[in-house]
Amino acid sequence: MGGLLIVAVADNLTDSLSVHMYQEAEQLEAKAAFRATLMNFVARLLIGLTFATVVLAFPNPYTAIIALAWGLLLLVGLSYILARARDVRVLPEVGKHLAVAVLVIVASRVVGLCILRYVK
Repeated sequence: MGGLLIVAVADNLTDSLSVHMYQEAEQLEAKAAFRATLMNFVARLLIGLTFATVVLAFPNPYTAIIALAWGLLLLVGLSYILARARDVRVLPEVGKHLAVAVLVIVASRVVGLCILRYVK
């Protein structure tokens, strides 16, 4: 739960600040940059809190599976919306994003196992 809250708040703040600095560097109007930064932070905070809700609402053996399914569902939904907005084919776009997500999950698992095995 602590890790989820850290991601939902602290990591989100640093990422939002990075986005804001990029927008300023691109000379986006200050008010628009602030509004976009705030909306980015709030959206990511709410999504992060949905994962915390999953942890609180479901028993431990099922938490990881439900959180994984929820995350993949969110990714598919956002990929669909982006594909439609960009007027590109939906299925390849969703497939590409799911493939990257699976690679990230597998790599994270491998790194975690290596840490458990070799770092004592």
